[in-house]
Amino acid sequence: MLVMGAIKIIIHGDLNHFSEKKWKDHLIDYVFDEKISLKHILEAEGIPHPEVGFVRIGNREIQLDYHVQDGDVIDVYPYNAKYNSLKPEEMRFILDNHLGKLCDYLRLLGFDSLYDPDWVDETLAELGDQQNRILLTRDRGLLKRKRVHRGYCVREDDPHEQVDEIIQHFGLENAVKPLRRCSRCNGLLEKVDKQEILDQLQPLTRKYYDEFMRCPDCGQIYWKGSHYDRMQEFIAKYSPKNQE
Repeated sequence: MLVMGAIKIIIHGDLNHFSEKKWKDHLIDYVFDEKISLKHILEAEGIPHPEVGFVRIGNREIQLDYHVQDGDVIDVYPYNAKYNSLKPEEMRFILDNHLGKLCDYLRLLGFDSLYDPDWVDETLAELGDQQNRILLTRDRGLLKRKRVHRGYCVREDDPHEQVDEIIQHFGLENAVKPLRRCSRCNGLLEKVDKQEILDQLQPLTRKYYDEFMRCPDCGQIYWKGSHYDRMQEFIAKYSPKNQE
């Protein structure tokens, strides 16, 4: 192989999740024989580009489209919520078909979250791009698509732990606004007068409950039934006083 140059890439923080134990001391020694971008190298090593927060050579910040030069020593840092251009309340998500339960929990906490089990990768990438949504997935290949600009590879297996992971990673502790979104379609709920929906209620619901919310998008009706206490137990974990 004709060698054009050799570089060292130092991988910081959570990006080492993608190492699969092939990097020694968080260091990639890379030899190249053609003009090549840092993005291409990182993705070949298994790091999806949306996971990268910023990159430096010494004190100089560079972009992922930078073409590496012989002798470069490059520090690659993960996404950090402190440096994100979006405020927590502006963050919107789109989730792949393996994260349906996580979507339910995010909607319960008030976060704008799109999900459809029938969406293919191309649709997820396209919608995320068009609507400036953060793509949540466990598929690294999906995150490497050119149309994916914001995204995150969910590490945890358990949906409850996934919620904790997303809240912490994106700094959403103070953005929780529970019980304002439809769990079925993601629409914003509105108060509705009982008399207006009386014919849609079961006899016992009509008898014992007086306060109702309705989704203007799909028509789903909500009230504080037996499931409400269970939801409150879940929500309480993410209340501001429990985030201190």
